Amino acid sequence: MTIRCTLFAAAAAALALGLAACGTPAPTPATVAAVPAALQPAAGEKRAFVQHARGVQIYNCAAADGAAPAWAFVAPEAELFDSAASTTVIGSHGAGPSWQSPDGSKVAGKLKSRADAPTAGAIPWLLLTTTSTGGAGKMAGVSSIQRVNTTGGLAPGGGCMSKDDVGKLARVPYAADYVFFVAGG
Repeated sequence: MTIRCTLFAAAAAALALGLAACGTPAPTPATVAAVPAALQPAAGEKRAFVQHARGVQIYNCAAADGAAPAWAFVAPEAELFDSAASTTVIGSHGAGPSWQSPDGSKVAGKLKSRADAPTAGAIPWLLLTTTSTGGAGKMAGVSSIQRVNTTGGLAPGGGCMSKDDVGKLARVPYAADYVFFVAGG
């Protein structure tokens, strides 16, 4: 019995090592924490596509009159991919906020609601509504956008403490999935 248990344990360990070598799939909206109700799109919208972003959140050290300096969000700057594992750029994300596809179509949005990220140290999850679209193509019919599955991107904890720091920029790495929705269905 001991030999059989030992052989079984060795086989189980080998299988576990073999599976670990295969790697873990990249997170997708279906494999992470559920999206909060406050971030759900309107009832008449349907999910069109998801793009993974990798880039930076840009912050500026600023001080209002008489206030202590603090990091203020400026803009995102990221490349878009069709998955977290992809290395092929399929668009860009920048100030506005805005998203642009290589086909020339683009969309800009504004914040509708936000929720704390379920992962510590990550920027919040968002629901944005479209304020404008341009060009014919992939982004043309987008009506709202979710930012989910965020990692990183929070303002630095230090480096903006005195008037000498005012004007400094910080570029903080982040990643997120942007889920694009279109009206209808």
